[in-house]
Amino acid sequence: MPGKKKDEQKITKGMSIQELVSKHEEVVHVLFEHGMHCVGCVAGQFENIEQAAQAHGIDVDKLVEELNKAVAQEKNKKK
Repeated sequence: MPGKKKDEQKITKGMSIQELVSKHEEVVHVLFEHGMHCVGCVAGQFENIEQAAQAHGIDVDKLVEELNKAVAQEKNKKK
């Protein structure tokens, strides 16, 4: 559709932790709340969100939902 941007901001479970944090540093607190300190972990450079969530026993769909909410809230603050 003309004038409508592709949903580039949407976080998916296939996104790498490194990509997630580099694009959306405002979500780091969500990862920490789930005990995921992937930000400083070497595996975070290679693992995607789904792999990291599975390694930590976290429901990946719920996590992705929370990550997207955090991005949306930050975006709304800037308006």
